[in-house]
Amino acid sequence: MKQRSRSVLRTAASATERCTTLPSRANWPLRALAGLCGLAAAFGLDASPAFAQGKLEAQYEATLAGIPVGRGAWNIEISEDQYSASAVGGTAGLLKAFASGSGAGAAQGRVVNGALVSTNYSASTTTSKKTEAIHMVLNNGTIKEFAIEPQPPVDPDRIPVTEAHKKGVFDPMTGSMLHVPGTADPLSPEACHASAAVFDGRMRYDLKLEFKRMETVKAEKGYRGPVVVCAIYFSPVAGYIPARPVIKYLTAARNMEIAFAPVLGTRILVPYRMIIPTPLGVAMLEATQFITQVTPPRMPKTN
Repeated sequence: MKQRSRSVLRTAASATERCTTLPSRANWPLRALAGLCGLAAAFGLDASPAFAQGKLEAQYEATLAGIPVGRGAWNIEISEDQYSASAVGGTAGLLKAFASGSGAGAAQGRVVNGALVSTNYSASTTTSKKTEAIHMVLNNGTIKEFAIEPQPPVDPDRIPVTEAHKKGVFDPMTGSMLHVPGTADPLSPEACHASAAVFDGRMRYDLKLEFKRMETVKAEKGYRGPVVVCAIYFSPVAGYIPARPVIKYLTAARNMEIAFAPVLGTRILVPYRMIIPTPLGVAMLEATQFITQVTPPRMPKTN
């Protein structure tokens, strides 16, 4: 199988270097819940001709060292020729008494021969200090336009993103959906044989998966069944400041992992749980509700 970038949850510190320190109690939930849009991120593989239809309604809880710090929701709809995904999240529990924040992300695109081809991506975060919005337009894996509002200041230490870096990439939200081609069970070790190139509007980075184990999970509501657990490795390419501690930490990390569960009716796997050890304790984003179902195909119009 081709390991081409067809890029998982802005995973917590994934990859948005817009927070300049290792995940803190104030920042981590927003990154994790929007890592339904990044290093929670991962990978779509080459497409197979047949592609069914399904949808997902999921809710997640973010914890740090076992303490609830955030909650979010993720909705995905995949039809015969198009798809949409949206995620929202915010701080919760004791953290909300000290620092509040919220985030949202969305992606839309086409389904072409089974592959998810992104056309639009947007994300926003709001804290007590600022609000930031990102928007991107893509065409067959090439970033045609993108904007960050307010525009961030130029930092001479940041490795510049070139035009070449904006080709052959996926947005973080689409990148969180792992397409497994073929006809065999998609929940298998082979699902983790993948790599991805991701651009989040600010930073270009590569992600690589590697099989770790199979597990059985039981959500509080919805899915009960197997998941495939993959190790995930982060490699920054451009748009980052090499001296930042979070970049050094994520690049060196060898104990991050993500568990994928299926969207019924499709060959798409999405993050069920993500784990990132940090100096403050283990950061985890895990589904509490994972309701997925097959959707019937659209009937052709008749006169």
